[in-house]
Amino acid sequence: MRIALMDAGIGLLAAAAAMRRLRPDADLVLASDPDGMPWGPRTPADLAERALAVAGAAAAYGPDALIVACNTATVHALPALRARFEPRLPVIGTVPAVKPAAAGGGPVAVWATPATTGSRYQRALIDEFAAGVRVTEVPCAGLSDAVERADGEAVERAIAAAAARTPTNVRAVVLGCTHYELVAEQVGAALRHPGRPPVVLYGTADAVAAQAMRRIGARPAPGSPAAGTLRVVHSGRPAALPAAALTYPEGRLLHAAPGGPAPVPDRRSARAR
Repeated sequence: MRIALMDAGIGLLAAAAAMRRLRPDADLVLASDPDGMPWGPRTPADLAERALAVAGAAAAYGPDALIVACNTATVHALPALRARFEPRLPVIGTVPAVKPAAAGGGPVAVWATPATTGSRYQRALIDEFAAGVRVTEVPCAGLSDAVERADGEAVERAIAAAAARTPTNVRAVVLGCTHYELVAEQVGAALRHPGRPPVVLYGTADAVAAQAMRRIGARPAPGSPAAGTLRVVHSGRPAALPAAALTYPEGRLLHAAPGGPAPVPDRRSARAR
């Protein structure tokens, strides 16, 4: 079994690590776009073009499923990706976990990039899945960029600023960018104060990995002794995990996997799947 994941940068690490824990025997392909990042400021058409190129590079390895491990790409490129690759290659998007976070009745905060905060896409999610629940949208300026660079001081400042804008009565916080899941422990610590109720963080990595399994009819095998391989592709070029990825537990988990590199399958075989 081979699973491909795509993002502009290292935000895909959380979902990739979740997949590795779920299926240690799975071969993983991590496709990102350092030449074209960040994707957020791009026009929807330009972003979709970049995403299609990254997905095409990943599809050359013949995966059984493709995870779009990026909220922004899911918003702007998921229809184009599915039109290009499905039904041959199932494409799984990443949607902020507003629905499970709101199920407890709130109040809820949604941490997201400034571009996503207040967007019609995010407002539609809130209106559909959190009707009647008090939801505060919190823009996290600079947080995803700081996580991408593994700039600890910048991460700390961005989290502190977002925590200061989060109401003290919030019971759940949605991590509305995949990069944020890499610093979830720091986010939780910043929201932990005397007199504040416990805050539950809601990410998407585990749910996305499980959905990929469902889409291809596979079952979890967390205790499998087999070791899956890891391939990294940067803007279409074979690469290694970037140094910034290894500062996070998810990156170190993937790097330490004993599986060796997998051969690149023939592109004609990938198209025939």
